Amino acid sequence: METLGNTLKNGRKAIGLTLRQVEESTEISNAYLSQLENDKIKSPSANILYKLSSLYRIPLNELLATAGIIEKKKESEVKEHDDFLESVAFSSEDMTSEERKEVLNYLKFVKSKNNRS
Repeated sequence: METLGNTLKNGRKAIGLTLRQVEESTEISNAYLSQLENDKIKSPSANILYKLSSLYRIPLNELLATAGIIEKKKESEVKEHDDFLESVAFSSEDMTSEERKEVLNYLKFVKSKNNRS
């Protein structure tokens, strides 16, 4: 299983940044980043993971799950969710702002209806 440290180190290297460059971009100390990458810090705050996920282009949920903060979703659930989002994105390309708002309101309605059951 991939550790949080390995995930972060691989993410940083994938975008070609040094620890010092990450420190400059995120204001997270170089020493703290090093401890994260070497798995000496196992549970950083969600705020730290948010900053790193944005910079490294790693989904926040992936980092939160790897850190054990949230439960990791099954691969099939992730694919189904990604397929849904892609479908919505393609379907909404030619929509007006008002139509997009209507779709969001409908999604809220459906979700609230399911929560009442």
